[in-house]
Amino acid sequence: MSLTPKSCLPIYLLVLLLLPLIGTAEYSSLHKVLNSHGLPAGLFPQSVKSFNLDQTGRLEVHLGRPCLAQYETRVFFDSVVRANLSFGQLKVLDGMSREELFLWLPVKDIIVTDPSSGLIVIDIGLAFKHLSLSRFEDSPICRSHSGTSPTLSFSLIGSFQLMDDHMSPIH
Repeated sequence: MSLTPKSCLPIYLLVLLLLPLIGTAEYSSLHKVLNSHGLPAGLFPQSVKSFNLDQTGRLEVHLGRPCLAQYETRVFFDSVVRANLSFGQLKVLDGMSREELFLWLPVKDIIVTDPSSGLIVIDIGLAFKHLSLSRFEDSPICRSHSGTSPTLSFSLIGSFQLMDDHMSPIH
């Protein structure tokens, strides 16, 4: 029996149906990895294409393209986000920025020190932002972003001090 285009049609259709699920499986697996490390599942947007976690805890999340998501404020995700993952922590983050008062500040660390407190700490370099863990239960939709990283706006202002009622200074 030889393969003809007509006889391969069911295989092609099956592949086309399963392709969208590949990204969903990665997204779901990332949720499981984050939860097993004491972090909320919604730290990364729904547009995650793939991720790698090596033996040292180095996490690399691939989004395909840069995008903007809405949590409490807007968050910029580069096409690849890297961090050191340990229990309750994403440290030395690279590829994620948060908008604060019209400025884009790089997110340095994300920490859940005490899950029973219901708080997550976002280190934006100049201050720590304390937010409710419930804001990160569900992954946001990430809108495509073209152009350069918004973190460039921060580098132009140097050591600007930023604080509000929800921020505590770095000690």
